[in-house]
Amino acid sequence: MHKEAIRKKAFELGFSAFGVTAPEVPAGARAALQEYLQEGRHGDMQWMEEKAALRGDPKAIWPEVKSILMLGHNYGPEHDPMENLARRDRGVISVYAQHRDYHDVMKKRMRELAAWIAREFNCGAKIFVDTAPVMEKPLAAAAGLGWTGKHTCVVSREFGSWLFLGEIFITLELEPDAPEPNRCGSCTRCLDVCPTQAFTSCGKLDARKCIAYLTIEHKGQIPAEYRKAIGNRVYGCDDCLAVCPWNKFAVASKEAQYHAREELKSPKLRELAQLSDAQFRAFFSGSPVKRTGRDRFVRNVLVAIGNSGDATLLDAVEPLLRDASPLVAEMAAWAREELRNLTHPGPG
Repeated sequence: MHKEAIRKKAFELGFSAFGVTAPEVPAGARAALQEYLQEGRHGDMQWMEEKAALRGDPKAIWPEVKSILMLGHNYGPEHDPMENLARRDRGVISVYAQHRDYHDVMKKRMRELAAWIAREFNCGAKIFVDTAPVMEKPLAAAAGLGWTGKHTCVVSREFGSWLFLGEIFITLELEPDAPEPNRCGSCTRCLDVCPTQAFTSCGKLDARKCIAYLTIEHKGQIPAEYRKAIGNRVYGCDDCLAVCPWNKFAVASKEAQYHAREELKSPKLRELAQLSDAQFRAFFSGSPVKRTGRDRFVRNVLVAIGNSGDATLLDAVEPLLRDASPLVAEMAAWAREELRNLTHPGPG
């Protein structure tokens, strides 16, 4: 009865998916994490290594937890996320970052739900939205929200690839929901589409090759061998999510705060390259992009300009050769060389 009352309340608050699981990470997921870290596939995300013990055991985060409520929020896009890849004078921003930061949106609803649960059932509750070392994808699969696809993300029969995840740890013991069986079958579209071939095999991602990692988490220069494959993606990459056949059942999000801001749908590279730090912060106010910082973002923009095939963008690159940030100045030099080669190709 408690579980159904909580489920009903979650849907009343606008959540799209709900499930309950025990506070235990499946053994296979723990083993996969250890392998991932041992092989160094996490790149310079040192926090993953430092918090590995906590990630593998929810009770290490909060010993009193008896059940984990997994919540999903549909952020299905209104348009094909890959349609702007051919518009080389525009920057492509990942669907999840084209609108209000989902952390803020989900946290507000989850706090309300957690407070209601604590009041109604006299128990403790703690919320997490990608802000603690919680292995939310394996837990979501265990709670029946979907299954872990070959691209390592959760796939839902109802929402395809487009679910934000959050969890509430509670001190109330509830009957766990049954996990969803894996329904990927022999399909490998998500693996095959990856521009940098970041998947070493089914369910194994090398973050060091992943465009999302390179454009968001990576703090140094984009390695030369991946710059061409990045194309005009300036923040994240949705390719492996967008090609999933289960998206045919997905619907655009009804949450107004997840509707793309017009200026983030297909921003001009020229305008993005000209952003000062203050302008960057103002332009991306309320967006996850803001956390990456102006220098790393403009680094990404310069990669896209270098790939644009548009020599008229040279004048947008030139001022950045003298930028105070080495990240920006060095990538500007690369972009200038790429654009110059369009009109003065080298030998051979």
